[in-house]
Amino acid sequence: MSASAELQKLLFTTLTGTAGIMALAGGVYDRVPADPYKAKTAYVSFGHSDVVDDSADCIISGEHTFQLDVWSKAVGQVEAKRLVDLIYNALHEQALELTENALAEIRVDFRRVFPDQDPLITHGVVTVTASIEEA
Repeated sequence: MSASAELQKLLFTTLTGTAGIMALAGGVYDRVPADPYKAKTAYVSFGHSDVVDDSADCIISGEHTFQLDVWSKAVGQVEAKRLVDLIYNALHEQALELTENALAEIRVDFRRVFPDQDPLITHGVVTVTASIEEA
């Protein structure tokens, strides 16, 4: 499995396995379904991702960056801020492991909450960066 795909799977598994996140979010999605909120007022989706090559000598490695988006239709920004912080706590500098590749480090580098173009939605953005040495 590619390092990027394996990291996305790890992010998904970690977020959906975190009780606090799932208490607020209707789901975590790569492709957002017609009813992402389900019976809740928020959900998380995968946004942009990129890889910067960081290989040296005989080691193939890269710095993988994923954007996680939080969408909340709760009144105010509090729910989105809670979810952004819960994602930070679940991922930032945690001892997570990949199966096929080696995760050297995972960090949350950026968190932002702001009004969406839809005035009834609050949008949160979490940027996750991981250094991965490929098998």
